[in-house]
Amino acid sequence: MEMHQVRYFLALCEEHNFTRAAQACNVTQPSLTRAIHLLEEELGGALFHRERTGEGQYIDCAMLDTAMTMAPFAEVVVEPFGDIWLRDTAPILLNSEEARDFDFNGWGGKYDLEGDDTIGLRLGKSIGAKVGYCNWVLEGGAIDGDGAGTVVTTEQCLLNPNRNPTMTKADIERRLREDLGYTRVVWLGDGLLNDHTDGHVDNLARFVGEGRVALPKAAENDPNWQVFQHAERDARAAGLE
Repeated sequence: MEMHQVRYFLALCEEHNFTRAAQACNVTQPSLTRAIHLLEEELGGALFHRERTGEGQYIDCAMLDTAMTMAPFAEVVVEPFGDIWLRDTAPILLNSEEARDFDFNGWGGKYDLEGDDTIGLRLGKSIGAKVGYCNWVLEGGAIDGDGAGTVVTTEQCLLNPNRNPTMTKADIERRLREDLGYTRVVWLGDGLLNDHTDGHVDNLARFVGEGRVALPKAAENDPNWQVFQHAERDARAAGLE
């Protein structure tokens, strides 16, 4: 990473947060960290107030203070990870004491960021949960449950060869039952167009009650009108309200 890119990143930090600035500069965390250290040596001072943790990781103290101020009711856990979308990388809680940690491969190999494949286990342990490891790829946004045993998902995502190429539809249904306790799996077809998650269900269909699902209605000239139409057809065929 060149020094002019680091200076551009710092300028973006004035308007956006650290992660969005890094994404705008199209750089990875390790290369950005190395470049910032070089620039600090050149300038003879620190660009960010940070402290080293016991594991050798650095934390931005200003960002930590802000988080604690904005959420005084919450416990702030400091763990290194790559992408901000923890709904997909964090563990899935079964209850207040148990969690399941799944493999994560950057949404089918698209975004391979350091720490994202281990953050689930680390977060689960940080809250004292008993974390069970499940040796297949599953993101939290790929499923949605109604709290009464039914889960909805999309074929586009869970049957995608970039997730679990050796698993069949029956295999996935069995693992959803065994690992997460679901008793019924409702399959929709495709998710939204041009979605890097390959059709996550969490922006297409969400349960609002037992057996009741909310689906979008297409606006005029909506490119996803067929997706919405097919999702409604499949949901009704499965007996969902």
